[in-house]
Amino acid sequence: MSQSPVADRATAQARAARRAILTIFFANGVIVASWVAHVPLVKERFGLSESVLGLTLLAIAAGSVLSLAVAGAVIARLGSRLVTRATTLALCALLPSLLLVRSYPLLVGCLALFGMSQGAMDVAMNAQAVAVEGRYGRPIMSTFHALFSVGGLVGAAAAGLLLSAGLNAETHVIGVALVVGTAAAVALVWLLPTEVDRRPDEPTFVLPSGPVIGLGILAFCSMVGEGAMADWSAVYLRSWLHTDAGLAATGFAAFSLTMTAGRFFGDTLRTRLQAAPLLQISGGLAAVGLAAALLLNQPAAALVGFGCVGLGLSNVVPVVFSAAGRVPGSTTGMAIAAVATTGYFGFLAGPPLIGFVAQAATLPVGLGVVVAVTGLIAVLTRTRFALVA
Repeated sequence: MSQSPVADRATAQARAARRAILTIFFANGVIVASWVAHVPLVKERFGLSESVLGLTLLAIAAGSVLSLAVAGAVIARLGSRLVTRATTLALCALLPSLLLVRSYPLLVGCLALFGMSQGAMDVAMNAQAVAVEGRYGRPIMSTFHALFSVGGLVGAAAAGLLLSAGLNAETHVIGVALVVGTAAAVALVWLLPTEVDRRPDEPTFVLPSGPVIGLGILAFCSMVGEGAMADWSAVYLRSWLHTDAGLAATGFAAFSLTMTAGRFFGDTLRTRLQAAPLLQISGGLAAVGLAAALLLNQPAAALVGFGCVGLGLSNVVPVVFSAAGRVPGSTTGMAIAAVATTGYFGFLAGPPLIGFVAQAATLPVGLGVVVAVTGLIAVLTRTRFALVA
């Protein structure tokens, strides 16, 4: 029996919105990766030491934290459709400024604005994705995050190829901004209407509920692992296992590739296993895989271990964000903003914590922090955090 015309229109609208949000997640990954490729140039251009560069890049983190703190309230007032559109176009427009400015104070200001756009866009596009998932009535969140990962890989690869071919940095970022911005502008037309998550009568700020706090802890644990892999995988291979630079660089690649692959299968696994068992298996895989690799103390084992962390963590954030968007008594935007903020602190705090532990003991012991937090995901999901089911 065919659907009614109204149902057919609703189905078509949901499919169009899904394609649009897939495009936005991909665009986000491309833009962020395109900026990261030019960090060494910015360091050289402004004559920054490693420590000053680190402080400079904190402007992005500060901007992100600030926007995450208010994004939920803004989405409740305006809806994720409008906020996603505004922040996506702002992020594309700001990318060239990071390479075009020649004044250090202006650079810091542009980095802060870039971080603010990135943080608010993260919350808004995930809120819109939750609304689309609700229309589908089945898990589709992991695929959105897979497209972000693919966008990052494509953006990094394109930057490497184009810059190696002699394209200058400014032309590269302007080209990326124009191409990605045009594609995003077309896709943004098809987002779900404002009414799906606009709640202007809700309080501007409410304290996170117990379930939201629990989901935030899971996000924190996952992001500690992600930050650790980004900052310490190559260092572990190069400095502790004494590999060459080329092999050391494959550590993060192993993590990134398995994370991307895991996200493409995540929605199917969530349908078959349900969310809570999936997170139990995911956390256990990451913890056991990395622990075994650290004990074996061999480069091949390290690559397998880093791959296990990527595969294990691949679906934690998508599942947690999806669950946050369905917590009773909290608007989608505010719940996702609270969970994202907590998770982001894990991404920021994890690498320094590992460094302190490594300084006091050894680097493998420092990476044991990742074993602990990923194991905690499995343990907590088995108890009160079964709310993600």
